[in-house]
Amino acid sequence: MKLYISFFVLLTMAGLGMANGQNVHYLEKLDYKSRWYIYWGWNLDGYSDSDIHFKGDDYDFTLQNVAANDRQTPFEARTYCNPLRATIPQYNFRVGYFLNNHYNVSFGIDHMKYVMQQKQIVGIDGFINNSETQYDGLYENDEILLAADFLRFEHTDGLNYVNTELRRMDNLFAIGPVKVNAVEGISAGFLWPKTNCTLLNNERYDEFHIAGFGTGILAGINVELYQYFFLQSELKGGYINMPSIRTTAFESDIADQQFFFAQWNVVFGVNFNLH
Repeated sequence: MKLYISFFVLLTMAGLGMANGQNVHYLEKLDYKSRWYIYWGWNLDGYSDSDIHFKGDDYDFTLQNVAANDRQTPFEARTYCNPLRATIPQYNFRVGYFLNNHYNVSFGIDHMKYVMQQKQIVGIDGFINNSETQYDGLYENDEILLAADFLRFEHTDGLNYVNTELRRMDNLFAIGPVKVNAVEGISAGFLWPKTNCTLLNNERYDEFHIAGFGTGILAGINVELYQYFFLQSELKGGYINMPSIRTTAFESDIADQQFFFAQWNVVFGVNFNLH
């Protein structure tokens, strides 16, 4: 899905407002206190390379500088517009409450997808025993091809960052019923991935598990219509540390990794009051 189209629309609206000075009204007072909002949208993601440490009863090894990418679902109306299939794409969901006219707290889920690139050559250190595969052995400053019979490793249902955010919103200008706002924020939360992993001779494992924590910062542009509806584009980045990733059906088999992420979100939502 070409999220950049929506982002371009947001920037164009902001540019038109700045160019048409006669119709621009700079607000002196905002009226957001005690207001709620809810939004839904989608994201594109990027990840830094990371070392992944795998440990079990018969192996203990580290893969170095492993590359990965996201996997956004190609746009189809039957998926993106169907509530029963809405959680298939990479999505963002958030509910927030304004403490005053600028600051709000919110709770949400950033549903990203992390896919280790297959057939890349990476460094490996450690050992593998009793796997009954060609990969048994001792490794020290060696290289290995990440082939399918060795490892498949994905957080694709997904890399779920469940987080709380503190955000600030400031009005830039208004054009009739349209307000253009700047948004900044910080977040912290936990990672609840459903990791799809096939390691050595083990059967594929795919279960939800709380694996670690994350933090993030964001900046965005919010375009609000008639105080009730809005479209928002966000750039978000952060750090993820997962020391407890389940890789097989055996609880002793775990992996750990840490990396940085970048996220581009386009979301739409509504503002409302409960009184």
